[in-house]
Amino acid sequence: MDTTTPPTGSPRGPVPGDDLDETWTRLRATGPEFQGWLSNHGPMAADALWRLGRGEHVQAWVDGYATRLQEAPAVRWPITEDEWRDVLGDPSRLGDWLDLFDRQLREEPWRDVVVRWWPRLLDGAVASATHSLIRTGHAVRALLEDTTPARTAELAQALGYWAARHQRLPDHPRPAGHVGPTAALDAVPALSSAGGVRARLGELSRTSAWPAAVGRLRAAPPAAEVPAAVDALVDAAVTGYRRWAHGSPVMLVHAATAPRAAGLVLPALPRELWAPTYETAWAVSAAITAAYRPTAAPPPASRAEQATTTPEDVTDRAVATGDEHAIKFVEVAQESHRRGNPDALPAGARASHLIAPVDYS
Repeated sequence: MDTTTPPTGSPRGPVPGDDLDETWTRLRATGPEFQGWLSNHGPMAADALWRLGRGEHVQAWVDGYATRLQEAPAVRWPITEDEWRDVLGDPSRLGDWLDLFDRQLREEPWRDVVVRWWPRLLDGAVASATHSLIRTGHAVRALLEDTTPARTAELAQALGYWAARHQRLPDHPRPAGHVGPTAALDAVPALSSAGGVRARLGELSRTSAWPAAVGRLRAAPPAAEVPAAVDALVDAAVTGYRRWAHGSPVMLVHAATAPRAAGLVLPALPRELWAPTYETAWAVSAAITAAYRPTAAPPPASRAEQATTTPEDVTDRAVATGDEHAIKFVEVAQESHRRGNPDALPAGARASHLIAPVDYS
């Protein structure tokens, strides 16, 4: 198992081994959704805990989280390869989609399945508020480290969830401008909707500034530079979170974690898919930012937030919240910090204190 080379140009934390497989096997019977269409974060947050060096907390965290989950949906009418277009994005076929990918990943090498399905699913990467993309990224990262039945089964869950919830973003051009991701993200329109993610994306489709905002980012670089360019998208979203998190502390997490997940998949893809992946990662991050960024200035940092200053502090606080979004965001923020982003640790501290505030006074 390769434990030396990061999947992209980013440094990474500890690499979990059999412990991750045991955790994912334990969660295998649970469905991707619960209580309506809330996303099952169990496999992703457990993976993030291992990589943050907090493996000793995983079992207890899963014990508590699993009580909220539901069983995976049953198969209704098996889907065949030649009919996928007809049922793409049909959530009533979730069990059938999970079954399709489970069968394919037992019969074919996992990389072949990913390469075939990635371009089919990519334009719907905002599906389930980006959770299916994020879950795919976690599974592929683990498979790149070691191919095991538990990791292959997790990939089947992620891809099946993505296919069932596939949702396209409002029309937009490919990025072809002249500004970097921080300036481009600053320029996305702030929406006025107060509804859920689907309502907000619907408003985005009626927002005249949306296409220009997506096109403002500079075009995808040559393939060899795409991993670093995706990292730059993530860093910009982490920085943006520090300023905008009060608009929606949970939802704005995904503006960073979604492009990071796309970057995790790059090593499993042929290089001709790297530029489209970069472009989609940007559009998804821009859409989540537009949907939830506030127009009001951020409140001053609390005393508790100001006291969370070191990488160890930031990780400890996220783990103490027990919140899956804080844990996942802080893993990404720690990577951004290691790349030299001065906003990363304050952004990680802000996530924990806004999502699960604690009064230390």
